[in-house]
Amino acid sequence: MAFGMSRDVLRPTDSPRADRVTYVELFFDLVFVLALTQLSAYLYENQTPLGALEGAIMVCALWWAWVSTTWVTNWLDPVRLPVRAAVIALAFVALVVAVSIAEAFGDRAWAFAIAYVVLQVGRTGFIVWATVRHDRRVARDFTLVLVWTVAGGALWIVGAVLPLAWQLPFWSAALALELLGTVLGFPVPGRRRVRLSSWDLSGAHIAERTSLFVLIAVGEGLLVTGFAFVEKESTVASVAALVTAFIAAAAVWWIYFDHGERVGAKAMEASDEPARLARTAYTWVHLPIIAGIVLMSVGDKEMLSNPDQRGPAATIVIVGAPILFLTGVALFRRVLEGRWSRAQPIGLAVLALLAGAAIAIPFLDALTMSIVTASILVAVAAGETIERVRRGHRAGG
Repeated sequence: MAFGMSRDVLRPTDSPRADRVTYVELFFDLVFVLALTQLSAYLYENQTPLGALEGAIMVCALWWAWVSTTWVTNWLDPVRLPVRAAVIALAFVALVVAVSIAEAFGDRAWAFAIAYVVLQVGRTGFIVWATVRHDRRVARDFTLVLVWTVAGGALWIVGAVLPLAWQLPFWSAALALELLGTVLGFPVPGRRRVRLSSWDLSGAHIAERTSLFVLIAVGEGLLVTGFAFVEKESTVASVAALVTAFIAAAAVWWIYFDHGERVGAKAMEASDEPARLARTAYTWVHLPIIAGIVLMSVGDKEMLSNPDQRGPAATIVIVGAPILFLTGVALFRRVLEGRWSRAQPIGLAVLALLAGAAIAIPFLDALTMSIVTASILVAVAAGETIERVRRGHRAGG
């Protein structure tokens, strides 16, 4: 029997389904609400240099697992039953990853590593099997991706069974290997590299899927803040913290969605190499955006739980989060529009000055610092809107 799925499950290019985000993809995303919540809790409990490194590995792994699945469902049609079943199966594996995060550098390292490898290798192997009879070029490219994914998977598994001193280097190397493959084109001896210039993808689908994930990350922050608030007595400080967290979340939403949701789709439609543009703008540049939003939820919990907290740790979490977010958004707009928005660099400069001053002289407590950073985010959102209106662009476009 010939290898490969006999049924063609590729997304139709001449149908509205070519750009559609399906409900089963949104079901897959639900698992990542739990994953991001677990990651936020882990970062809050481990505010040390080691915890920061471990958190960075976790956020990169989660983002890579999600965005790689998004690329696969950009090729395959989730309306088709085999693809739908595969996405649901991947969602279950992602659930195992999510519930293992709290002990990923402890007793559940093996569970996290095995589930993550099954998710990565299984998804890539599935698209090879699904396309080999119907689009040999896609199957060949993802076969090269599969080779690199298996190599990275071996490092994840080996790292899981070693002591922490070795686990961190092996897992860091595994992530670096997977990310390096995207830069080099997944070269394999005797085979041609993956050529992104030949990939035909739906820019609208990639843009909408990523925007929805950003919304999920913002919602996760509100979820964490809400749970932290209901566990405390209603005081002036706790109510002020809740209001501040909401204002910051609304500003983040405004900055990203007021003039960003449709920019990506339009830019990819106009690009000669849409896949290369999508890789840069969505696979790479969105990582600091997501990391910043997740870290903001840690800062919100910090100001609710310890509003009087001062010092470098609180400053790094509370001010570092919007710095990460704004850096990612500024790069995102630069890649897609070829220009810098004036409001974002100004906001970054003010935040950097605030962070430097607060670390040198801890004159602001966590609540006051959060109020200041939320005000800066609101000012950036207002500045961007004014700039957009003056250029004559409508909201969301």
